[in-house]
Amino acid sequence: MSDLKFTVSGESTSATQFIGKARHFELIIDEPEALNGTDEDANPVEYILAGFAGCINVVGHVVAKELGFIIKKLKIEVSGNINPERFLGASNKERAGFKSIQLSLIPETDASIETLVKWLEIVEARCPVKDNLTNQTPIAISVEKEFNLT
Repeated sequence: MSDLKFTVSGESTSATQFIGKARHFELIIDEPEALNGTDEDANPVEYILAGFAGCINVVGHVVAKELGFIIKKLKIEVSGNINPERFLGASNKERAGFKSIQLSLIPETDASIETLVKWLEIVEARCPVKDNLTNQTPIAISVEKEFNLT
């Protein structure tokens, strides 16, 4: 199978808000009022956590089917701690990203605990978002100046 390419494009509507489009879906990213946003939607790091939970959900159900059991319901809780001083420019002592991320899975299933341990091991190994959070991914960032030629 060839690579799948995913794209989000959009525009800043304020200093704290970005409206993007992924396929035919609108994604609004904003900051809470405590960070000078309008609190219209989740912020970028909350989208990362939601993406992680969503990916674990998809992979979890795929792997459960492969292992021959059904997940009737899957509760997922994910959280992470960030020191805001780096991105706010107040300090360079800590990294800008999450210090750690905790994810808890509570499946409603008839599978044994031994099966769930095997399931979790496979899910962790195959989740693309976990892979991106765990491993360094090459990133190329560029800037272009928009010229008005009128």
